Amino acid sequence: MRRVENRFKTTIKITCLLLASLLLIVEESCRKEGDDFSPLVLAPPGKPNIIVILADDYGYEVPGFDGGQSYSTPNLNSMAQQGVRFTQCHSTALCSPSRFMLLTGKYNFRNYSTWGVMDTSQRSFANMLRDAGYATCVAGKWQLDGGDTLIRHLGFDNYIVWEILGSDEDVEKGSRYKDPLLYEDGAYLPADSVKDKYGEDIFTNYILNFIQASHDKNKPFLVYYPCCLTHSPFCPTPDDAEFSTWDPNNVFGDTKFFPSNVSYMDKKIGQIVSKLRDIGVDRNTIILFTGDNGTSDKISSKFNGYYIQGGKGHTTEYGTHVPLVVYAPAFIRSGVNDDLIDFTDFLPTLADLAHIQRPTTYGVLDGVSFYPAIADPWSSPRDWIFCHFDPHSEGNNQVIRYVQNKNYKYYEDGRFYDIVRDILERDPIPDRQLTAEEKTVKQQFINVLGEMHN
Repeated sequence: MRRVENRFKTTIKITCLLLASLLLIVEESCRKEGDDFSPLVLAPPGKPNIIVILADDYGYEVPGFDGGQSYSTPNLNSMAQQGVRFTQCHSTALCSPSRFMLLTGKYNFRNYSTWGVMDTSQRSFANMLRDAGYATCVAGKWQLDGGDTLIRHLGFDNYIVWEILGSDEDVEKGSRYKDPLLYEDGAYLPADSVKDKYGEDIFTNYILNFIQASHDKNKPFLVYYPCCLTHSPFCPTPDDAEFSTWDPNNVFGDTKFFPSNVSYMDKKIGQIVSKLRDIGVDRNTIILFTGDNGTSDKISSKFNGYYIQGGKGHTTEYGTHVPLVVYAPAFIRSGVNDDLIDFTDFLPTLADLAHIQRPTTYGVLDGVSFYPAIADPWSSPRDWIFCHFDPHSEGNNQVIRYVQNKNYKYYEDGRFYDIVRDILERDPIPDRQLTAEEKTVKQQFINVLGEMHN
């Protein structure tokens, strides 16, 4: 009987291998000439761990994997090489409105009216995953009001953050880098506990401990790591000789430190990846890396042979075009995808990655999951992306609304651009010069704008 059973098991294994080989042959035969993408191989069992990393003021032209030539990003380059690199991800032009979109899956006209003030009726992707049994953690730049109450209300049970809005201005503006002013479990850390320490080191150590604790409890985890790097002031990192004598109250910084800021963030991300491997959870963990908006306009970076001025604060491509990598080498094959993605798309994508239902009690959700683009290189879930950009920053409350695809952008005030030929948007195309195709695209965009209201 045992021999029959063993033969039966062997037959099943051989059959499975043959079927897998057949699927690979069919897949290869379907690939188009020149394709450099292989689709999802196998979703991990159960609920995968999820890590969302949000770099600050980090445009598409910065990392080496997108064509950046000014900075060292070896860990991110490796993740992009082994993961899925998306070439058409767009944020808003500033950090606070981008974070509202990312966390809630909604366009800003639905829930954003004041810089950093999140209404308590809102829910985030952390609520969604916590309700599904995940341990949740945020470590890094919070930039919202409400303190402990809002952090937990939005689904994060574990946290250490910088920038709790609505507090005393001196507290709110404390250092994020050397001698950082950090908030944990409803209170600010004592000054002597962070003396001569570096914010990003504290955040990553907290994340590493959280990952270990979640693993020890055999519980799936969500880590949201909104980095303080690479936002100004550009200050020395612990890898710079100037760090030991640097005054943390220097609010001006020096752009000469921007390259080391980029490198240090890459180093911290590498430590997180190494931790996953060390404890054996890398095969069941998905990492998503992106930036919250374009690079500071004080920074010029070499990109594919040209020098690019950072576009933060502007709704041009250099202000909103950000890198995006999805990394899970154990079950996602590497590739490059040029599907359109905006920040509302993260929440539904995380639901799909976690194999859970998208929430039905959060109100209108605008995002479109890009999970199909991970699984199928030829899917195209979006024909356009939309942005309702209301800065609410430094007295600038001019609302800018637009729709775009990969080639064209239409603003609500009537401007229509070919953003491939005119990437800086200097010469809107007059109606009399539009081709038949461009007229069709423009009308589609007008129709979309007409639908985007409460």
